[in-house]
Amino acid sequence: MLETIIKSIREYEGVTRKNPIKTLTTCFSEVDDFGHTEISFGDDSAVLKTDDGYLLFAADGIWSKLMDRDPVWAGYCAVLANVNDIYAMGGRPLALTNVMSIKDEKNCPRIIEGICRGCKKFKVPMVGGHLHPNTQTESLSISIIGKATRVLTSFDATPGQEIIVVVDTTGEQHDEFLNWDSTSMKSPEDVVARLDCIVEVAEKGYATACKDISNPGLLGTIGMLLETSEVGATIDIDAIPRPEALELDTWLKMYPGFGFILTCDPKRTSDVCGLFTKHGVDCAVIGTVNDSKRMEVTLGDERGVLFDFSNDIITGITKRMRPR
Repeated sequence: MLETIIKSIREYEGVTRKNPIKTLTTCFSEVDDFGHTEISFGDDSAVLKTDDGYLLFAADGIWSKLMDRDPVWAGYCAVLANVNDIYAMGGRPLALTNVMSIKDEKNCPRIIEGICRGCKKFKVPMVGGHLHPNTQTESLSISIIGKATRVLTSFDATPGQEIIVVVDTTGEQHDEFLNWDSTSMKSPEDVVARLDCIVEVAEKGYATACKDISNPGLLGTIGMLLETSEVGATIDIDAIPRPEALELDTWLKMYPGFGFILTCDPKRTSDVCGLFTKHGVDCAVIGTVNDSKRMEVTLGDERGVLFDFSNDIITGITKRMRPR
């Protein structure tokens, strides 16, 4: 079974679509820092140093297949994805802007409805944007700005640390998409309170690395974190919390509404998990970071290599590309 899962994850579109990123980041390598950049490409948000902390920038676009089939959900997810990117860095979001290309005028109000639902849910204002009317295809991209006093990154997982997954397994799969909706049915206060736990983790120094579980799925997201930190890990798939109703392979590819990967020293694990469990979020140690540059996975008595970053590429970005 493990061999089938490894093959499925390696070939999953959510993972393979990340491969072209390296080409783009190297194209901008001469213009990504004019004195204030702490982190440019390779993390959930770019980080710029300010006099009183850090300014965070991120942007996300929505897959066309989601736009075509469910414009309301696409608008909601565009907000969710950006908000999670800011919180994953240990920051709080300040405001959003959008760029929309509209083919069918009937869809515009539906996209806006979804965006407004997301803004209300996560308590983040939409303050501007740009509209392309009468286009050949429909697309939606949203950008976000946030602030942090202490930053979590994708570059700072170190050997000996434990890998923790925090994920809300309550909820339901949205339609037939690989989206696990664990936010739309909860109050804005509950949703924001859970996200604020990540800010507390950052500000108290409980963890060093964090990444939100996104389109590559849980294992693919861990792979991206290990790749940028230039480390390896052993992951126990049996230890991953998941809803009983879902098959394992499906859950490993799912984009959860609330799901993050963190790494911390073992002495801090209880501190991290204590913050999330009191909000009803599953928190579990699922692996250990090592210096092998190989992501090994276990399932029962089976063991295999999912990614070997001596040869494999997800994004191709490593900490050596970080400006500071």
